Amino acid sequence: MINLIRMSDLTTEQVYGLIHRALALKAGSPPLHRSDLFVSNLFFEHSTRTKHSFEVAEQKLGLRVINFDTDTSSVNKGESLYDTCQTMAAIGCQVLVIRHPKENYYTDELAGLTVPVINGGDGSGEHPSQCLLDLMTIYERFGRIEGLRVAIVGDIKHSRVARSNYHTLKRLGATVVFVGPEAFEDKTLGEMVDFDTVLPELDVCMLLRLQHERHFGTKLSDITSYHQAYGLTLERYKKLKQEAIVMHPAPVNRGAEIASQLVEADKSVIFEQMTNGVFMRQAILEHIITGNNL
Repeated sequence: MINLIRMSDLTTEQVYGLIHRALALKAGSPPLHRSDLFVSNLFFEHSTRTKHSFEVAEQKLGLRVINFDTDTSSVNKGESLYDTCQTMAAIGCQVLVIRHPKENYYTDELAGLTVPVINGGDGSGEHPSQCLLDLMTIYERFGRIEGLRVAIVGDIKHSRVARSNYHTLKRLGATVVFVGPEAFEDKTLGEMVDFDTVLPELDVCMLLRLQHERHFGTKLSDITSYHQAYGLTLERYKKLKQEAIVMHPAPVNRGAEIASQLVEADKSVIFEQMTNGVFMRQAILEHIITGNNL
């Protein structure tokens, strides 16, 4: 059974295949159409972009989307994630998209599951579809990933986006550095560097959301101080190369990770990432459907 759980599930050839397929779909290539297949999006964390772009992608492929609402589901009666997923499979869902606050939920919770899964984000673990749409956006702009210099800026410690992107960008030949407060450093990935020093060298400035919900009660006491030390201010923006791009997985904390007036500045591709997310998630769904001979 083919799943998309971690970016390591994909070969380099498959990563580039998904990028090219998503770009082809964006250019007007006809999508796979399977109105006989049922899919359900099981989101146990709040989501706007990921959940709804999967829904749009599914409908563009003609898939039948079965609504799942955690607030009205039997999860509130104590049903396990495994039993919930097996229930959805038993009633006819052939693909599940799952977001869950537990990191690596799929390792123990879904062993033995009989339906393919796309990981829509697991705690602070991985976010493969976001990584792939980010790669698509970078490739669309530069025509390559190898040799690019990328800074991932912000809450590295709690970011599933940082993990998926770091490992895959490195695998594809990019140079990746980290910027942020020491409290948000993940030494297993790498040490932080000075933002102002690396700015003029960057091709991609990838900002991360401050994830207050994962700080377990700790909050930055002064957002203004964070913005001045680690945010993309207008002054920092001006130091970027003319061809550099600014990325953010969103939602954006304006005035924290990025000055509000820069969210839609010329170098920003933040909303283009969202547009590309639909096409990439179509490509991912096609990959899962064809790979599982559904």
